[in-house]
Amino acid sequence: MSSLSRELVFLILQFLEEEKFKESVHKLEQESGFFFNMKHFEEKVHAGEWEEVEKYLSGFTKVDDNRYSMKIFFEIRKQKYLEALDRQDKAKAVEILVGDLKVFSTFNEELYKEITQLLTLANFRENEQLSRYGDTKTARGIMLIELKKLIEANPLFREKLVFPTLKSSRLRTLINQSLNWQHQLCKNPRPNPDIKTLFTDHTCSLPNGALPPTPVNLPTAAVVKPATYASLGAHGQPFPPTAAAANANAFAGWMANAASSTVQASIVAASSLPFPPNQVSILKRPLASSATSGVVEYQNADHDHLMKRLRPSQEEVTYPTLRQQASWNLDDLPRTLAFTLHQGSSVTSLDFHPSLHTLLLVGCNNGDMTLWEAGLREKLGSKIFKIWDIQTCTLAFQTTVAKDAPFSVTRVTWSPDGSFCGAAFSKHIIHLYQYMGPNDLRPHLEIDAHVGGVNDIAFSHPNKQLCVVTCGDDKLIKVWDLTGRKLFNFEGHDAPVYSICPHQKENIQFIFSTSTDGKIKAWLYDNGGSRVDYDAPGHWCTTMLYSADGSRLFSCGTGKDGESFLVEWNETEGAIKRTYLGFRKKSAGVVHFDTTQNHFLAVGEDAQIKFWEMDTVNVLTTIDADGGLPNLPRLRFNKEGNLLAVTTADNGIKILANAAGMRALRAVEPQTFEALRSPMEAAAVKGIQQVSGSSVVKVTPVSCKVERSSPVRPSAILNGVESMSRSLEKSRAMEDGNDKMKPWQLTEILDPSHCLTVTMPDSTDASNKVARLLYTNSGVGILALGSNGIQKLWKWNRNEQNPSGKATANATPQHWQPNNGLLMTNDILGVNLEEAVPCIALSKNDSYVMSAAGGKVSLFNMMTFKVMTTFMSPPPASTFLAFHPQDNNIIAIGMEDSTIHIYNVRVDEVKSKLKGHQKRITGLAFSTNLNILVSSGGDAQLCIWSIDTWDKRKTIPIQLPAGKPPIGDTRVQFHSDQIRLLVSHETQIAVYDASKMERIRQWVPQEPLPAPISGVAYSCNSQFVFASFCDGNIGIFDSDTLRLRCRIAPSAYLPQSLLNGGQVVYPVVVAAHPQEPNQFAVGLSDGSVKVIEPLESDNKWGASPSEIGLINRRPGSSSTDQGQR
Repeated sequence: MSSLSRELVFLILQFLEEEKFKESVHKLEQESGFFFNMKHFEEKVHAGEWEEVEKYLSGFTKVDDNRYSMKIFFEIRKQKYLEALDRQDKAKAVEILVGDLKVFSTFNEELYKEITQLLTLANFRENEQLSRYGDTKTARGIMLIELKKLIEANPLFREKLVFPTLKSSRLRTLINQSLNWQHQLCKNPRPNPDIKTLFTDHTCSLPNGALPPTPVNLPTAAVVKPATYASLGAHGQPFPPTAAAANANAFAGWMANAASSTVQASIVAASSLPFPPNQVSILKRPLASSATSGVVEYQNADHDHLMKRLRPSQEEVTYPTLRQQASWNLDDLPRTLAFTLHQGSSVTSLDFHPSLHTLLLVGCNNGDMTLWEAGLREKLGSKIFKIWDIQTCTLAFQTTVAKDAPFSVTRVTWSPDGSFCGAAFSKHIIHLYQYMGPNDLRPHLEIDAHVGGVNDIAFSHPNKQLCVVTCGDDKLIKVWDLTGRKLFNFEGHDAPVYSICPHQKENIQFIFSTSTDGKIKAWLYDNGGSRVDYDAPGHWCTTMLYSADGSRLFSCGTGKDGESFLVEWNETEGAIKRTYLGFRKKSAGVVHFDTTQNHFLAVGEDAQIKFWEMDTVNVLTTIDADGGLPNLPRLRFNKEGNLLAVTTADNGIKILANAAGMRALRAVEPQTFEALRSPMEAAAVKGIQQVSGSSVVKVTPVSCKVERSSPVRPSAILNGVESMSRSLEKSRAMEDGNDKMKPWQLTEILDPSHCLTVTMPDSTDASNKVARLLYTNSGVGILALGSNGIQKLWKWNRNEQNPSGKATANATPQHWQPNNGLLMTNDILGVNLEEAVPCIALSKNDSYVMSAAGGKVSLFNMMTFKVMTTFMSPPPASTFLAFHPQDNNIIAIGMEDSTIHIYNVRVDEVKSKLKGHQKRITGLAFSTNLNILVSSGGDAQLCIWSIDTWDKRKTIPIQLPAGKPPIGDTRVQFHSDQIRLLVSHETQIAVYDASKMERIRQWVPQEPLPAPISGVAYSCNSQFVFASFCDGNIGIFDSDTLRLRCRIAPSAYLPQSLLNGGQVVYPVVVAAHPQEPNQFAVGLSDGSVKVIEPLESDNKWGASPSEIGLINRRPGSSSTDQGQR
């Protein structure tokens, strides 16, 4: 369903609610599955209407969708069972036990037995765990609290718990507007039309025998009739050419103190529709004419929205009235000290990368800027302050520099997508850098932005264009594009501008600014001046921030008298909504704050960090981070809210974390290879300086380690066949020169004792090779699809040997089958299995698996192995399957005839058919960051499709060796950053920058891995590339450089009997564990499946020369052996 259709459902829900059609409201909520009405759900639970409760839930989830859903249904049915026992209605209890609770016995048989034993007790409260069970009403209330937590945590309910904010009677207003428009189109419009139906379009007909009436007696401005009309859009609405002009000028009258003009009479005033009195035609509030005399332009709905945001306006209603808040816990706050980073100079600003959550940008008072990988506790790079090109700067700035005044960083920040970062300085200038990789921060632009200090810098997206916003001591706010062109210059403050806060509400973009006289102003991206003028508490330095979801606005600052304030604003009224308590009486400087998780506020004051819950004015908790903080520490949360960086008194940075943050830090595994140096770092080591104009920018040599999910950086192809641009050739030469100095060696694993392996039981079948292999998303099982169309599932049990219950090579799993004994067998009726291309895809919640083997596509229930449905009967047969990452009901299906079908399972309909390949589809990969689908085919081509429109954006061939025909299966997989794309073919492994579809790395088979490639996969953290080869070898590559780290020979994982046999057994497919970056599984040509891990003593694949262990090494093997120079 399109977004407009979805919004229409919300409008209908609002209409039904306003008309008091209660049952219809909840029926539509359930059937659409768009909005879960928690208030209605609570009422039904409190009333004990269990059938209605489950029926309503069924519109949003099923019992076996995921563990949250299963727990929700279990709690409800358990309560129903206990209430029956409490009434001594044993017959009903047995019915519930057998009919409702039996389904859970498959997952926890012991619990089911314990529940069954309650039947034997005179009072179930005799059971120790139920001894505190009170009366029915109390028990339902306690259960409801648990249910709400489960629902809020359940991803299936995400974005379904809050009803969108709408003006009252929004549907009626839209109908009113439509009738106004229809009346404009009438050839003979009547002054007071009598509209009696909505079933047909309105026209003003002439009475029999009547003469054409005189023109409608309306004000000239009431209806601006265009000379021509545009064609009808997709939904049948005409859009006149004048609409764009009206919209462009609608903001001109958006002044906070603007008086409302007289509202023009509604065209449909005589309509029989009972419109509420507060609803008027959209044709209102005329603006000053910019065209011919007598024609007035009218403000649009966006204007109304903005007026409401920044000054009192008509009442806004939200349905339901109570917003559902996600539950929180004090342990959600990052309060535990993980470690301290030693910066070496006083830190003035911090900012975490928006998607690489352990990457921290730091600005210092000596003008330097540093990039830290917090997980590795290491600096990835430093930028020593230098002026890049002083000749392009103003004379005032050159004079300032001549005085040798010190420069300090006032603010550092990342762009929303993390591709750029910026630094503002205490004198005139800002620096922009392009982030190309973990140690590749490239100077992009230097701007002489303000006279005096630049006090703040931020990124924004006006008109979908990435821009930079700055403010300074010259009382100005300026907007720049990324070429350095000034787009806007906002004047209006009477004192230096202290901070800026660009923001977007729906499609409206604006900027809040604060100045040192305590004034708060708001600006649109136009030249219309400030739209609002508020006074900040304290009337001095104030910073403004929105909550992460953009729904709540806060400000924090300090007055000249040292009194600090933290407040929440009511945007509609332009007034303070809530003032938080807990500050000391006087501060010697300005306090700093941040928000996180849509729940918490944090302020650094009095050598402590104080936390508030957003809805409570009193301090929630206070910590000192084990001491050592300055009086007014600066602090910053990462986007996930699981890490908090705070400055120390001794020029350091403390990293605080919650439990999730600790796991995230541990997950960034240190890389010991010198090979990961970038060209930038190589230049630093050699003392190379980058010259820009007459100034020099030095890059400090640092110990560099690669962050696991860093965005792609354009760098040299290692052993490719294409020539690169001059700039990349230069980088390649620098990198190659550095390679020769790197002392690391290839690790070769030749013996079974040098790695851990486990073979899946009941997997070997020489006639049934493994065609496809997957880990379950939970990491507890492996699913293999054989060439005979039968799927097998193995699961690891949770026990003392394997307490996590995750897949491991230290324990043998169970070949799992349901009690019904079913096999997951695909439709193979009339299929030639020798020619069939098996394909498989698993839903994100592990509840369903979809597969085919030359016949129909089957959808299996993973718990019962039952076929839920079949679809897409051949010909053509399906050859590749992929679930849409944001909607499990949408499936991309690659076909044998080279087309791709976008199929909606729920409505059993092919929504789009994509054509672009010449041979069968062999790979599909979605990127939500880039909003694209990449497909690969047997024609060795890659096609890029827009997810929004399913239009083809680009087609590129992969570069094949000379003389190699463009055939062979090509596979694609996205890096965890959703930008880099791993492309594999029997002749090569390549990495592409999918945003440009440019190849940036390539590896081709060579010694010691000369055989054709059979399978390739990224590790779960995208640090490694696992590759299998047709001679039985397995290679483990560094994903950033595609250098071979480790070779696993067949002798390390195959029994001697197979090695001595006449037929080569080799891995056909490889799969990576979803949580363990060093674990992978291979499916072999003899049908067996093996899980392989490094020894626990090694803990990772590959080792540096300084590491001594049992692993054999290939003498003389170095990086120079692995690339064609």
